[in-house]
Amino acid sequence: MSMLTPPGMGGKYRITGDKYPRMRRPRRRGRLVFALLASVTALGLVGWGTLQLIGIFTGGDDTASAAGPKADCASKASPSASASTPATAYPKPAQITVNVFNATPRAGLAKKTADELKKRGFKIGDVGNASAQFDKKVTGTGILLGPTSAVSTSLPVLGTQLAGAEARADSLKGKDVDLIIGTAFKSLTAKTAADKALAQLGAPQPTPTSSKKPC
Repeated sequence: MSMLTPPGMGGKYRITGDKYPRMRRPRRRGRLVFALLASVTALGLVGWGTLQLIGIFTGGDDTASAAGPKADCASKASPSASASTPATAYPKPAQITVNVFNATPRAGLAKKTADELKKRGFKIGDVGNASAQFDKKVTGTGILLGPTSAVSTSLPVLGTQLAGAEARADSLKGKDVDLIIGTAFKSLTAKTAADKALAQLGAPQPTPTSSKKPC
């Protein structure tokens, strides 16, 4: 009987020879699977980071950043001194005949105002009290009344002499324009300010042009 045969056992259960089965530890498959997944995840992150860096240095993210700072590089309209609209051909004060009417209770305003307008180059027509339509009914500084054609020609010129005056068109009126003095009237606009407004009225206006802001 061999030394490997347990006591009391024999026959077909006898173990003969000098070899015996070797016991192995069970393989830890769970650790291998976890290690494999960790390696794949790490490689994926490295690859994603590499692609991001390539996109940044090659300008691949222009689409994503189009709404960012580069949006400020869009064309913007700005006035250009070289491109301007022609000046409107306004008439000179000497080409405008003004009738001056007083719609206030204060005496002498019509004549005093007419004399000042004459000094400033305007032609003077009728001078006197306002008609019943306007007498004591003009609460502002005054009303500038003229034909429809004067709304964009003579009335703006006369308006430089009296700030705040209301311009009205009268289709039945002739070529002359009327200055109807209201109760808020104190005096005509100071001559220096009126001359400046008159110069600006006839000056060419700059035309907005497209320009790009440097990026």
